[in-house]
Amino acid sequence: MDWDKLRIFHAVADAGSLTHAGETLHLSQSAVSRQIRALEETLNATLFHRHARGLILTEQGELLFEATASINRRLETAAARIRDSADEVFGELKVTTTIGFGTLWLAPRLVKLYERYPELKIDLMLEERLLDLPMREADVAIRMKEPSQADLIRRRLMNIRMRLYATEEYLAGAGTPTRLADISDYRLISQSPATAQVAAGADLVHTLMANDIRSTLTVNNYFGVLQAVLNHIGIGVLPDYLTEDFPNLIRVLPEIESTEVPVFLAYPEELRHSKRVSAFREFVMQEIMSYRKRKVEEDSPMG
Repeated sequence: MDWDKLRIFHAVADAGSLTHAGETLHLSQSAVSRQIRALEETLNATLFHRHARGLILTEQGELLFEATASINRRLETAAARIRDSADEVFGELKVTTTIGFGTLWLAPRLVKLYERYPELKIDLMLEERLLDLPMREADVAIRMKEPSQADLIRRRLMNIRMRLYATEEYLAGAGTPTRLADISDYRLISQSPATAQVAAGADLVHTLMANDIRSTLTVNNYFGVLQAVLNHIGIGVLPDYLTEDFPNLIRVLPEIESTEVPVFLAYPEELRHSKRVSAFREFVMQEIMSYRKRKVEEDSPMG
């Protein structure tokens, strides 16, 4: 079967449009259309339902798209291994983690990684959904729980807890709560209970909400919660790793916190020898070790 036609079919199926696929492939719409018709004639099957809003795969088209997607992933893996055979660290690295950890901890530190490897191209995908690493939706993941797949290499990075924080300005005006029951008199800022989040954080919010809180602000990610807290809107439920980069946060009700949340770095077994993955792993581990050391110093009686 002509791979060029399969490549064009895959682009059309992925884009859902002849025009958009043509732009990606640098081909005219008519050239793309001819190739699709020729492939359908070769297979003696209709691959797309055509309608005014675009193209939808038929059952036969779905089967073929699944096959071309698998081929694409294998080619990407082969290309990655070939590139990684060089001494230099360069090329694309797809990294996924949560919106909160990615925006508030990882992204601000990436400048150090780029200083070491200026030709590295990082595709940072921030979402609560767990991307499928064995299927190469991402190369590396930092997750707030231990990955379940057996064919992943995993490394525990640290443990975090969700705690209560506010600014000095907010507390100067509203006062400082001294016991959990006092929280009802303050505005609580947290992730929305309907938002995908770690169970420990959701449990803490549920416990706090049970205190008949009069005013709340819920946001669908920790970045939004942090911005609200920094602008003196109320007391926020935030991960404790933020205290290093935002020293103006004041911990409120220090006896109130979530259970520990483990943070894991994971990547597919087949990328064990990838120089880009190794470079990223070593960078993250160094940053975590520095963070742990500073945290121990801050928490010690002499700190």
